[in-house]
Amino acid sequence: MIELTSRQLKIIEIVQENVPITGDQIAEMIGVSKPTIRSDLSVLVMVGYLEAKPKVGYFPGKSALPNYEAAKKLEQIKVKDIQSIPVVVKETTTIHDAVVTLFMDNVGSLVVSDEDGTLKGVLSRKDLLKVTLGNPASSTMPVHLVMTRQPNIVTIQPDQSVVEAAKKMIEHDVDTLPVISEKDEIIGRITKTNMTRLLLDLTDTLL
Repeated sequence: MIELTSRQLKIIEIVQENVPITGDQIAEMIGVSKPTIRSDLSVLVMVGYLEAKPKVGYFPGKSALPNYEAAKKLEQIKVKDIQSIPVVVKETTTIHDAVVTLFMDNVGSLVVSDEDGTLKGVLSRKDLLKVTLGNPASSTMPVHLVMTRQPNIVTIQPDQSVVEAAKKMIEHDVDTLPVISEKDEIIGRITKTNMTRLLLDLTDTLL
């Protein structure tokens, strides 16, 4: 798929909201001359993002409309709109109790906090497996000895977009992001399940 420039994306948005619209009107709304955007319009028509009708103006391209609408909706959705309740354990929780919590709540990772609810670490199934396999005595160890600590924890804030959350999950190869406040208080979590549900909901609204 062709990667669009910010100006081309702006042109698509203008056409979406002002159907039909002429090239002169688009240029005026962007604040440039029509020759400046002539190549942009040609590219957008060529790849199907826009349709041009002589003496009428530009319309959204039917083949590209769903993709553009999906991208536009995703940019507007914030982490706080889809976040789940976090499964939190204290730093002093034992490995045994952490394993029980992990399976009772059917989650892939646990968030570790201090007594004030401030993020201190993240504990994944992989972390627990590493310490428990072949080491029966590990069950009484506190989780703070094996958890992933700052600055190695990948987090997200509630007012960031779900697109940013998805990028972080892919870039750092993690299944869960703790959602934290500006004071590092744990207020939620974003998982791949959240993302999948959002994708399905978005698909339903566009089909």
